[in-house]
Amino acid sequence: MYKRILIVGKGSIGQLHLKIVKEVLPDSEVRIFHYNSDLEPSSLKVPIITGYQEVLDFNPQIAILANPAPLHVSTGLMLADLVGCHLLVEKPLSGSFTGAAALIDRMYEKKLILQVAYNLRFLPSLQNFRQRILDNEIGEVLSVRCEVGQYLPSWRPTDYRVSVSARAELGGGVLLELSHELDYLQWIFGSVEWVNAWVGRLSALEVDVEDSAAVLLGFAEKAPGRAVIATLNMDFIRHDATRTCTAIGDKGSIRWNGISGTVETKFSGSHEWSRSTILPHQREDSYRMQLLQFLSKIEAGAYTSESGQDALAVLRVIEACRESGANNGARSYITDVQERKD
Repeated sequence: MYKRILIVGKGSIGQLHLKIVKEVLPDSEVRIFHYNSDLEPSSLKVPIITGYQEVLDFNPQIAILANPAPLHVSTGLMLADLVGCHLLVEKPLSGSFTGAAALIDRMYEKKLILQVAYNLRFLPSLQNFRQRILDNEIGEVLSVRCEVGQYLPSWRPTDYRVSVSARAELGGGVLLELSHELDYLQWIFGSVEWVNAWVGRLSALEVDVEDSAAVLLGFAEKAPGRAVIATLNMDFIRHDATRTCTAIGDKGSIRWNGISGTVETKFSGSHEWSRSTILPHQREDSYRMQLLQFLSKIEAGAYTSESGQDALAVLRVIEACRESGANNGARSYITDVQERKD
């Protein structure tokens, strides 16, 4: 059914998507689209195309956008209008809130599937963590503690200074690059209504983006006067790679470790955390499941804007964090977020 697949971008994430596509759809014809090809085609073992006419001639049925986030909207609109293909877009949906809704609307109007690749949702351990919270295992959730961080030169070892993560023009910085947390927190605990944030640089890393953010998030009330409050710390500076989330309820606590794939609980009277679930994963597993879900949506004709709207909500929270950070941590309400004028 899927004869022609286009992957936009030749970086590490584009190459990972290429590997997954070849495994899941081995009989499909695949092309890499990159504006200025300085990469020998033989290194990826698929043809590289560099112009819009070549894209039109190839006429892809599916495109995976793995180019820099600031280019997602313009590239997506071009593909939607010129060839009418379904889009799997690497997170985040865009480099800024400005104009992102246009792609969501265009895809919905044309009855094309848009899925934003927040692949952590497909980790068995995070799914287990979420379900147990929704099942009220720890009772009513009162607050959340969330941390994510990794030393950027270790994460991007070739030359971190020229990586996407380090450059504002490519959509770098912790808020965009580590936006998985802002996605899954809303997936689990509901929509964020306000933030207080500090955003800036703490290290001597050679970057022109924020390397750290400390955010207080207020979620929508579940009942009058009852709202979950979360703290989120994000950084590019810690040497002990970390991705954890702890939910504190009125009956106990539950915590998720995204690196080890464990979910632990602790209830009143317990002296130690109980390692009740161990669900290790390989990095590629979540990408494979993500692609399979994307394909199933196409087959089912599930023309909804839900994934796009969820990703847009993440961008709104990021914009609110930036506004709060620029105003010495003053509270910024999501409903007041306005599109920045470039």
